[in-house]
Amino acid sequence: MALHAARSPRRRRLPVILALVAVVAALGVAWVRVGDDLDRARAVAHDRLAAVQAAKRYALNLMAVDYRTVERDVRRVMDTSTGEAREQFAKDAENLKEATLRNKAVKTGVVRAAGLASMNGQRSAARVLVVADSVIRWDEARTAPQERFYRWNIEVTKVGQGWAASKLELVE
Repeated sequence: MALHAARSPRRRRLPVILALVAVVAALGVAWVRVGDDLDRARAVAHDRLAAVQAAKRYALNLMAVDYRTVERDVRRVMDTSTGEAREQFAKDAENLKEATLRNKAVKTGVVRAAGLASMNGQRSAARVLVVADSVIRWDEARTAPQERFYRWNIEVTKVGQGWAASKLELVE
């Protein structure tokens, strides 16, 4: 009987130890899953922010055209666009340069608001709504500056590690 009594506490501890090991293992699995979910959430938030920033940058580039730096300004628009947006701008770029130089125009702008409207499941394309205002001045002209107000739907596409405007629509 003495032998049976000595083993009895050990037998009672074994289920408790196994239960503790199971709880620790479950907590470890939960910790890893929560970490993965947080990483995914951070990646989604990063892509959303990057898409909106790309649309805002493109809008600002469209509105920042100065006759003294027109070549650089046009190149900047081309560098922040791709696809249909780039093709459309490229078609109009020479006319824009000529008119800007001829009229000594200086166009500046500000983005008033921008927000993500949608993003595809692969997070490779997004639609961003942008509200912006610009002012056009002409050096050596007696004409008053002209204000313009834009509401754009800008589609952006992931290109490599960054984003570029791929389609531009004026919203009325």
